[in-house]
Amino acid sequence: MDHLDQLEAQSVYILREAFNRIEKLGMLWSLGKDSNVMVWLARKAFFGHVPFPVMHIDTERKFPEMYLFRERYAKEWGLNLIIEKCPPVEATDPTLPPNARSAARKTLGLRDTIAKYGFTGIIAGIRRDEESVRAKERVFSPRGESGAWDFRDQPPEFWDYFNTDLPAGTHLRVHPLLSWTELDIWRYVAREGIPMVELYFSKNGKRYRSLGDHDITFPVASDAATITEIIAELEATRTPERAGRAMDRETEDAFERLRAAGYM
Repeated sequence: MDHLDQLEAQSVYILREAFNRIEKLGMLWSLGKDSNVMVWLARKAFFGHVPFPVMHIDTERKFPEMYLFRERYAKEWGLNLIIEKCPPVEATDPTLPPNARSAARKTLGLRDTIAKYGFTGIIAGIRRDEESVRAKERVFSPRGESGAWDFRDQPPEFWDYFNTDLPAGTHLRVHPLLSWTELDIWRYVAREGIPMVELYFSKNGKRYRSLGDHDITFPVASDAATITEIIAELEATRTPERAGRAMDRETEDAFERLRAAGYM
């Protein structure tokens, strides 16, 4: 198998393990490149059908192109789509910087959704290379009742053995893309022909590398208007993937505080 085949096989194995061993499972769908690949992999793992709900935790501040993408592909892919809205920013931690506080709405929205539907496992599309704090994650990551994550106390995962025996009131975050890189994602998108939100492709010399809320996410300078051009650009660039995320330019510990509190 080549590199992409190995990544695909590993992710399919993780998804099937999660479905087999976790009683009430759901998958997050942010509409971005990583979660679109994750949904695609789930459809492959289960022969064209995603056998658990797919959730969009909606801040109601996404780009219009993202909502159009959601409506189209939820139908085309036959997803059991759950849409839950986030609490207002006033409900978040007031000591966080402004942009991180806006992002923290998703943490509260996810916590409320888990409680509402009784999920004991949540599949999320994070990658280790995306942010330094995420590099400490595990494939099957236990979370307390509040969704808090203790990055200093993570279970070992030798030989792909995943512990799913958890106390009542806790849940697992499952990360099938943890070993992928941004470049892996785009090479797999090219190979598989996976649809993507048009904002990823350059217009007037700018494109988005990472998609979030329209008021805290900004494009980067780029002439990459096709997947082939995006791949070539990523092979040469030193610009961080999240350079367009406003919250990443706030206080040094903002993202770590968000993650510790349960941010995706």
